[in-house]
Amino acid sequence: MYNIKLLNKISKVGLDGFDENYAYSEEMTNEDAILVRSASLHEYDFGENLKAIARAGAGVNNIPLDDCSEKGIVVFNTPGANANAVKELVLCGLFLSSRKIVESIRWIDGLKDDQDIAKTAEKGKSNFVGPEIEGKTLGVIGLGAIGVNVANAAIKLGMKVKGYDPYIGVNAAWALSKHARHAASLEEIYQECDYITIHVPSTKETKGFMNKEAFAQMKTGVRILNFARGDLVNNEDLLANVASGKINKYISDFAAPELIGQENIIILPHLGASTPESEDNCAKMAVEEVCEYLENGNIINSVNFPGVNQARMSKTRLCIINKNVPNILANISKLFADHNLNIENMVNRSRGEYAYTLIDTNDEVRPDIIERIESANGIINVRAIID
Repeated sequence: MYNIKLLNKISKVGLDGFDENYAYSEEMTNEDAILVRSASLHEYDFGENLKAIARAGAGVNNIPLDDCSEKGIVVFNTPGANANAVKELVLCGLFLSSRKIVESIRWIDGLKDDQDIAKTAEKGKSNFVGPEIEGKTLGVIGLGAIGVNVANAAIKLGMKVKGYDPYIGVNAAWALSKHARHAASLEEIYQECDYITIHVPSTKETKGFMNKEAFAQMKTGVRILNFARGDLVNNEDLLANVASGKINKYISDFAAPELIGQENIIILPHLGASTPESEDNCAKMAVEEVCEYLENGNIINSVNFPGVNQARMSKTRLCIINKNVPNILANISKLFADHNLNIENMVNRSRGEYAYTLIDTNDEVRPDIIERIESANGIINVRAIID
């Protein structure tokens, strides 16, 4: 029986993926895995039995990745599961940035006591003129699942699209419309695009990258959309450039006190993935990832350990998490040979400072042998899955 702790409300559609071998609740203790959406785990006391954390969403800022890696806890996210929901909101942001829709609604709301409101509205509508997006150039920074969906949709709406992503994946490259143009640098996006939308994760390298130096290179009147992470933009520099008119409009899904109530800035309450379909998709993917890891040791969509997806080929599978240092595989192989254990299949992958190894064998691996592997230098933990 596997114990799963729920730290947020998780869609029933996803939870239905657990069979009778799983128990889950918000009160669960001694959990094998955690399912989480927005709850912070930075102060969470991880139990010794915890093997995995699955975030039902893309961003993992609420999870202490370094701590999890040190303890051999595999952290999963659900890339692409909410891509359509976010894409639709970004398209909404494009229109909000152009047509002064929010401003006109607020103005109309203030006329509710006007007995001649139809005539007043007709006279006042010229204050809310805004350009069409067709024929304009959209710069997409980050071509993951969301960025590609946004780029393809914008092209269908008649926009010219330039995309920038030095680390674009193979699947994203295949999915991207042939009509999208590759930008060789961020500077090209800044200098040539009428609209810019951000779709990159928040990392040490990207935090605050949208700052006064970036704004200085942009077209006057540029419209910027941020549905990725709030801290990607330096808000002090943003406010100065909105006030000067360099930035015509800023639309974001991330609230900050200094941005609220500012002219030409529209802030939404993090609605990107807030659709029933997105919540279902994220939950289903998170549950599938957890089950595959707990039952078969396969790692799919981890943000802190390498991906390994290997079909089971034997009675016993050892799942070994270790530091990415020399001689570990040689030492494990020697230990198997010393005990006359045959390795049917071995797969090893590394990612930065860490590595992950799956070993399949039809021989019995005694607990004392597992303990010897686990006590070796560089080994973080060892788990045996036995049919």
